[in-house]
This record gives sequence, C-alpha cells and structure tokens, in this order.
Amino acid sequence: MRTTIATLLALVLPQIAHAATAPEPQPSRLDHVLEAGTLRVCMTGDYKPFTYYRDDQSFEGIDVDLARSLATSLGVQPQFIKTTWPTLVKDFASQCDIAMGGISITTERLKKVGFAESHVVDGKAPIIRCADKAKFPDFAAIDRPGTRAIVNPGGTNERFARSRYQHATLTVHPDNVSIFQEIVDGRADVMVTDASETRWQARLHPELCPVDPDKPLQYAQKAIMLPRADVAFKAYVDGWMHLAKQNGEYQRIVDHWLKP
Repeated sequence: MRTTIATLLALVLPQIAHAATAPEPQPSRLDHVLEAGTLRVCMTGDYKPFTYYRDDQSFEGIDVDLARSLATSLGVQPQFIKTTWPTLVKDFASQCDIAMGGISITTERLKKVGFAESHVVDGKAPIIRCADKAKFPDFAAIDRPGTRAIVNPGGTNERFARSRYQHATLTVHPDNVSIFQEIVDGRADVMVTDASETRWQARLHPELCPVDPDKPLQYAQKAIMLPRADVAFKAYVDGWMHLAKQNGEYQRIVDHWLKP
C-alpha cells in the first residue's frame, strides 16, 4: 500500500513540533573548562599514595600527577582545591570540575554525581602492628571485645567500620594522615582502609602490617568524580585515561609512587 503525503505529514509533524519545544541541551563542563583555561580538581590531600597535602600547601601523589596529565591533554592549567571526605560531594558540586584522590564509587555518591570509568580496583583490608599478627590473623579475630579499632570520618572507611564491627570498640580519629601513628604508638590496634593504602602505609611504617590485602573484605572501584549525566565530559576523560594506559603514561605515574 502506497504511503500518502498526508500520512507522512501526520507522522512527522508531531515529532517536529516536539523538537521545536524541547529544551536546549545543557552545555558540557568540558566546554567550560576549555573556555576558562583551568581544570579545578577537588582533593582531600590525606590519602597516600593518591593525594597528600604538603606543608608548603602543594599536593603530591598518583592522582595529582594524573590530574596534571589530564589538564595538559586539555591544554589548560590544573587548580587543586582542598576538601574533606565529609564535604567532598558538596565541595565538588560548588567549586570543582572533577574530584580525584583515591575516591571510591558508591551508590550514595552515584545519587548525586557521576564517575569516569574505574581505573583502580581495590577493597578494604585491616592494618595492624606486625607484633600482633598472631593475635589478629583475620577480621573475625579482630572484631572481638577489647580490640581498639580506629577510623577516619566521612568516607567509605567509616561506613565500613560502622556496618561491620560488632564487638570491637570504634574510635573516630579526625586526621587521616596521623591516624596510622595511633596504631604504631599503641593507642589503637587496627584500622580498616583500602588495601592499596595498607600497603603504602606499611612501607612508611615498618612496624605496621596489612592483613590479607590480596583478599579484601569488600570490593571497591576508584574513579574520577564528574558532574552527573555530562556525557561529553565523561567521554573525554574516559578516552584520555584509555590512551594514558595504552601509551604507558598511566603505569609510569603509578610506578613512580609505588615501586621502590
């Protein structure tokens, strides 16, 4: 049966009318970054080896170098903005274009922000004094009355601790940089954090030992935090990361911080 002009118009005209009244697509943050000439990066600065805020008010770490690489690929300058874990999402929304520094993808964060493709797979593991390895061979032995657990506030570490500890005494320590010294000095027995951080802190503090970091207590992925539903910006960041991994730049940055 031959389609008439009237039939075609009946099908097409409503779509044209809808397109004419549809709202204009929102500009991508990518365009804003290129126009401003600056990539604003939120970081906590308290999570080695990903990000650390030095006494001279500069940042260093794996994700700092990755952020500089991303900015260079865009032809802009990076601007690092210090935040905290409890205020990370709020500060990101009001002050930054991206957030980096060992940030885990969580369902709570996904309700408010977007993420690039994950570039690190990680999970939670305890870190204890090496002298206590026989006493604390696994998490079941750790979570007993009398164990003094410690945690930093506002992030996935605190959420894990509050959901998993049933018997140990939990103390919140406000500073994620000095928290490991609390275990070294005997004021706490254990902290559960990302396995990657337990390995790094064991290098910094020979008195400390991770507990089964290759068998994490919880699966996690780390990624760059992005504005929610910004397809163009996410496509660029994912493409840059893919190229950085393929040409070896990503591994060179990681090896610089993790290899002896």
